[in-house]
Amino acid sequence: MKRILTGILFFIFSQIGYAQSWIDLTQTSINRRQADANEFKEIVTVLQEEIANRSGILPKVSSNFEGSSGANIYLMLEKNITELPSTLRAEVLRLPLPTREGFRLVAMAEKNAVVIVGKDVRGVMYGVGRLLRKAEITTGRVRFPADFRISTSPKYLVRGHQLGYRPKTNSYDAFTVAQYDQYIRELALFGANSIEILPPGTDDEPTSRHMKLATLDMVKEQAQICQRYGLDVWMWYPNIGKDFTTPEKVKNELLARETVFKAVSKIDAIFVPGGDPGELEPDELFEWMDKVAVLLNKYHPKAKIWISPQSFKPTKAWFDSFFRHVNKGYPWLGGVVYGPWVKVPIDQIRKIVKPSIPIRNYPDITHSIASQYPEPDWDPAWAVTLGREAVNPRPKDQKFFHNIVAPYCIGSISYSEGTNDDVNKFIWSDQDWDPKTDVRETLKDYSRLFFGADLAMDGALGLSELETNIKGPVLAANQIERTLMRWQKMEQSASKTLLANPRFQMGLIRAYFDAYVRERSIYETQLEHQAYEILKSGEGSSQAKAQKAMEVLSKAWNVPVAVSLRERCLALADSLHRSIGAQLTVAKHGAMPGRGNFIDNLDYPLNDAPWLMRELKKVEKMDPAQGQQALARLLSRTYPGKGGIYDHFMNPTSRARVLPTKYNWNNDPESLQSSRIGYGMNLPKDYFDSFPRMSTPVPAVPRAWTSQIEVLYDNVLKIKYDQLEKGAKYKVKVVYSGRFKSNLRMMTSDGLLIHDYIKLGEQPEYEFEVPHQAIKNGEVIFQWNCKEAERGLQVAEVSLIRAD
Repeated sequence: MKRILTGILFFIFSQIGYAQSWIDLTQTSINRRQADANEFKEIVTVLQEEIANRSGILPKVSSNFEGSSGANIYLMLEKNITELPSTLRAEVLRLPLPTREGFRLVAMAEKNAVVIVGKDVRGVMYGVGRLLRKAEITTGRVRFPADFRISTSPKYLVRGHQLGYRPKTNSYDAFTVAQYDQYIRELALFGANSIEILPPGTDDEPTSRHMKLATLDMVKEQAQICQRYGLDVWMWYPNIGKDFTTPEKVKNELLARETVFKAVSKIDAIFVPGGDPGELEPDELFEWMDKVAVLLNKYHPKAKIWISPQSFKPTKAWFDSFFRHVNKGYPWLGGVVYGPWVKVPIDQIRKIVKPSIPIRNYPDITHSIASQYPEPDWDPAWAVTLGREAVNPRPKDQKFFHNIVAPYCIGSISYSEGTNDDVNKFIWSDQDWDPKTDVRETLKDYSRLFFGADLAMDGALGLSELETNIKGPVLAANQIERTLMRWQKMEQSASKTLLANPRFQMGLIRAYFDAYVRERSIYETQLEHQAYEILKSGEGSSQAKAQKAMEVLSKAWNVPVAVSLRERCLALADSLHRSIGAQLTVAKHGAMPGRGNFIDNLDYPLNDAPWLMRELKKVEKMDPAQGQQALARLLSRTYPGKGGIYDHFMNPTSRARVLPTKYNWNNDPESLQSSRIGYGMNLPKDYFDSFPRMSTPVPAVPRAWTSQIEVLYDNVLKIKYDQLEKGAKYKVKVVYSGRFKSNLRMMTSDGLLIHDYIKLGEQPEYEFEVPHQAIKNGEVIFQWNCKEAERGLQVAEVSLIRAD
């Protein structure tokens, strides 16, 4: 025991005594060969400007490889390493030789030097990025860890992000050329080697009030920026038209593409989605690509076309034809892209497609629900407030999503709809470089570079905590208060420059937003409980109880809580609009509905008030006897009667009835072969009402209907009921309220029909008799499926009710 205690004390005191050793680069010189001056021009400029922007000191540039009398940063290509002074070269050569786009970076305290040797020019750029990420740069001071040394090369060939200049994005359409330049530069500092741009004429409006340039003019600028930084230029080019066979249509479509291909200075590849948007049959699609390839190569001779099996109408025949064409090996085909709304799992695609044909990933890192990688089992409070496209740092999730798909790919270019996913981009780039990278290290680099050296740890913790905030039930999320406190501490000590930093603002707004939603959830849950207690009481008429209950529910907006948190969210939304043109509301900031405008949902009702208010207003107009009956029905809405069963699938007990497959979130986060919780409503307008503080109508239905158990495509949903009474007659009441307007059929597992295909979206509630022979030994398994080529199905509620 004494020996153990001694060891612990030694460890503690050794840590206390340890101090990080640094090389002072405050008065550094950037040294590169004169012969490399042109190739390294942008790299040197990046290093100078990024240091100067943070420290106020502009490093000088030299071709003297003997070094200056002060500190020195050396930039060198591997092929010229013999020109390094021998004392520097010896230390570099101790590290393994990097491969394509890799680099060796060595700090030498005794020489007061940092040496970056790149395998190629890109490798030098990525080495400079690593230096900037690890350096501590503050006003008037630059220093670098004295013991830092690394040889590293990217694991994956393609590492990039889509930056679409179009109205649908939540901020990109407001970017200036300078903002695009800086953003693309920063992505490169974290290892990105590709940027995917969009042509004019996608599935969007042609312009927006935020745009500084015409679309084609900005696309030209984006390509030129990439060219300067030595990055590959991809272009996402969907087939919006319906017909690509008639001569006139083909002529017009080719002319539109020629205008783009001719105008853009650099295109290395175009990515043409098979669908989402674009719905051509494979024969027509590949014949059309033959024509596009000829035109593309006229202006960009080495460019290839990549194509995806995305489809909103995913029939087996469509996929069979698509992959048959892929395996023909067209000379223009660069490879296959895997992304959202690809029905076939990537491991199966890798088996179908010839090994010589590469697969590139196109991950959705930008959406939180109704997406490729939704937040699993999200509390409905987050689903209706943060919604699909809020600021969404998900570092741990992004690493998981990346690493489950990456082994089948040559890399990825992310699908992004704006800056809301900014943190995720940098996580994904680091994972594409090295999937073993700890996300905490990426977050520290991100915070150190973008927030400041003194906030490297707190910024990393704050961003990580924003991901934790929205896991699990909101009412139990006590950590949200601590997360806000961390961000407020950083805010209180922040400089004016940091307070105007959009990345810092995005972290702040989420911290305040999360805290506000939790305070409202607690408050509105209490109000709903009080309202129900009033309705249950035996005192007063039905009209009086209805009026009193509505008065209690209306306190949510008449006597609101956490007003200061709300005001801070609104102020930060305005700040983000000023700093990067972020569009967090429709009316004030010019957002497209459902595209990043989560501040419009700041006051979305978090209890059953919309439905209760609608029903109680009806009760007010009834005579006392009718009113009492209506209240009784309202209070017993989810009670299935004696011997009955009620299920809503956000409830763990209900979820346990869903029969599992061998797939779940841990091995199928896209839910291509497993069930998940879905959100949203696709019902007629008369199911919606206007509501205080909301700019658009909200569903005036039970809150339980806004989330559903969901399966995609032609997967079958199976739900088992047991402990039923033998010989009893049952009827089943089902609520279909999800966003898919599929044709849905319900049967038992042994083939008995409950109902044939119903086109959903017209009404939510249905009731059917259960055939007496369906229940065997007190058990029945219901199963649902939709027709082929439909997107999936959702079931909100199931009630088994004794019919005898």
